[in-house]
Amino acid sequence: MSTAMSAGRKADADRRRQRVVKAISAAAQKGSRITVSGIARQAGVDRTFLYRHRDLLALVHTAELEPAGQDPASGASAVSRASLQADLANAQARNVRLAARIQQLERRLSQELGEQAWRESGLGAPTDIEELQRTITRLEQRNVELTEALQESQADLSAAREANRELTRSINQRGQQAGSGPPASPQ
Repeated sequence: MSTAMSAGRKADADRRRQRVVKAISAAAQKGSRITVSGIARQAGVDRTFLYRHRDLLALVHTAELEPAGQDPASGASAVSRASLQADLANAQARNVRLAARIQQLERRLSQELGEQAWRESGLGAPTDIEELQRTITRLEQRNVELTEALQESQADLSAAREANRELTRSINQRGQQAGSGPPASPQ
């Protein structure tokens, strides 16, 4: 009789094990939250049954870590929670980089549009700035040359005036020595 009893217990334990595995699979496929208490309740077993059968407990804990839609009992888990978290962290970092790039491009676009509007309004600088720079350089050089020529002309004029004064003095002194009347005025 103890053999029959032992076989009955074993059959009951096997049925409960199958219910636990089915409960885990069903919860994983539904995407519902998996806990030891929830699986025990769904399988119609006591939590102590799961704690006595470490393999079932490990299966429940594995299912807790798996993303929704995976069946940990099948052993065909393609994606783990850790890999999904790593993917999420990478996606968030990429989003931050892309947001920064978007802001940079928006600032650049704003500057370009502002410059275009400035040019089109007629208030902005002409597009051929290099030619204008060359013209400015030529005009500045010409200005320097003309200034030097003016200074030379003024120096020549000053020298000519001084020479004219000397000549007038000399003529006036000769006329006074000769006694010929009033001194002549320069014209």
